[in-house]
Amino acid sequence: MTVALGVIGFGIMGERLLRAALAHDSSVIRVAGIWDPAPEAADRLAAVVPELKMMSSPDDVISGCDALYVATPPASHLLYARAGFAANRAVLLEKPLAENLAAARAFVTAAEAHGERAAVNFPMASSPAVAQLAAWREALGTPRALTIDARFAAWPRGWQSAAAGWLGQRAEGGFTREVLSHFLFLARRQLGPLVLLEGHATYPTGAGAETAINASLTAGDVPVSITGSVGTTERDELNEWRLEAEGGAIRLRDWSIAERQAPDGSWHTAPDALPNAEMRPMVLRGQLDKLAALTRGERVDLATLREALEVQEIVEAILAGAQTS
Repeated sequence: MTVALGVIGFGIMGERLLRAALAHDSSVIRVAGIWDPAPEAADRLAAVVPELKMMSSPDDVISGCDALYVATPPASHLLYARAGFAANRAVLLEKPLAENLAAARAFVTAAEAHGERAAVNFPMASSPAVAQLAAWREALGTPRALTIDARFAAWPRGWQSAAAGWLGQRAEGGFTREVLSHFLFLARRQLGPLVLLEGHATYPTGAGAETAINASLTAGDVPVSITGSVGTTERDELNEWRLEAEGGAIRLRDWSIAERQAPDGSWHTAPDALPNAEMRPMVLRGQLDKLAALTRGERVDLATLREALEVQEIVEAILAGAQTS
């Protein structure tokens, strides 16, 4: 069965997945249609794929696809996902699930009750670098502590300027939702359920997104420390997910570089490591393979709606300055 893919939202993520789908084996997945309400999106689509015309409505995309990818800003995620479910389509959502946490909870409960074919696009579910970390973990013994750190020269990042209208705002954007959520998902997958102990976010005057966060939590039985900040590096961004264990330490840095610490304290990079820009097409190809399998009703290890909801609950509690025990 060749899976027909429909895409709603042609921003950065929509374009990335579209390019990955166009480069994919057409006997596995093909692009059936795309829609975005922004007039400039049609011009960008014409520049990427001249023969693929922007559809006139999201309903047209849904009616012509088997699997729907929702890559719009968070406020409209659930609208299109529910429309996809109503048409019996498999749905891959961007994160966070929704702008409103209560709505996200209700959505996940209903989708689970109806057995919907749905997943959330946390690409680390298909990352070779993450697979390497998991293989190393087997020889390291009991995990002792996890630290997660993300630093940015500015927010939004330079390449996100077209989406700054919502990414830079407190209501839907910010680096905690956009970036740190990926590393929280990785912590959840590798170590167990997340529990927030304490979290704090610093905001500028006005409606802008956070400029710094810090949080303490547990993933399974492992203590986790998270920090994030803007204006603290000259590079576009730096990030690190570091796990200390009984037999040593491993880390994922800059999204795609898996490293293991030697007894002398030096870090050794996996021999097949690639910069994120080079690894991304491989990761998205894996995500598409799994989406095709999900559409056929097979079991896959894409991020579930429940996992995404758990991550979103932690993120929103940190951003609210919540403190729980």
